[in-house]
Amino acid sequence: MLSVEGLTKRFGGVAAIDGVTLAFETGSLTAVIGPNGAGKSTFFNLISGALVPDSGHVRLDGAEITGLSRAAIVRAGIGRAFQVASFFPTLTVAENLVGAVAAHRGQAAGMLRRYPPPGARARALEVADMLGLAEHADTISANLSHGDQKLLDIALALALEPRVLLLDEPTAGMGPDERWRMIERVQRLWRQVGLTLVFIEHDMDIVFRIAQTIRVLCYGRVLAEGTPDDIRANPAVIEAYLGTPHAGADAA
Repeated sequence: MLSVEGLTKRFGGVAAIDGVTLAFETGSLTAVIGPNGAGKSTFFNLISGALVPDSGHVRLDGAEITGLSRAAIVRAGIGRAFQVASFFPTLTVAENLVGAVAAHRGQAAGMLRRYPPPGARARALEVADMLGLAEHADTISANLSHGDQKLLDIALALALEPRVLLLDEPTAGMGPDERWRMIERVQRLWRQVGLTLVFIEHDMDIVFRIAQTIRVLCYGRVLAEGTPDDIRANPAVIEAYLGTPHAGADAA
């Protein structure tokens, strides 16, 4: 289980995250939503080690990971894919994934040889297949569609064998059809691998369709948490974010 307790981060006089306490059950699928500036990305940055909290705790299965380096947090079992995909654009999909697998296994030196380290390519292709990228294994990554580049970013996080996967706006910049293809693959991945998945998303159709639970942040604090039905009908969430009782419309 991933848990945070009293998590706080200030920038000057502004509390981007203000005493947040939440728990994400093992194997759960959770959406984190809220208006712009609510602290969602800062929250992910604190969990993944991109930022160090001013106070509070982050724990994974009871083990303290607060303040560890990003690499140490990855080794502990936290993976993250970003709103803007990050990969080596001149390498193929398979080469990017082989590099991630080899680095995770401590075989980085073997990447300089003509052939990849034993088992690295097989694992890379396995991960590519999970995200529907197997047919693009030998495609230069810069030539992928926007949606497939986002899938590659998720695949790179998955190659590090996380127990918890954080997805920061996985459908950002996509058209309606591509958006739903992305989220269907993410949902299938969650079911197949059984990991704990937490995602930030502004598309309320997606949030209400697939999330088991929803956590709402507003001005750095937890405004509400519950099932999609709970959140859809919550007066405080309606006032602060949704605007009107949600009946399937996209909320920005």
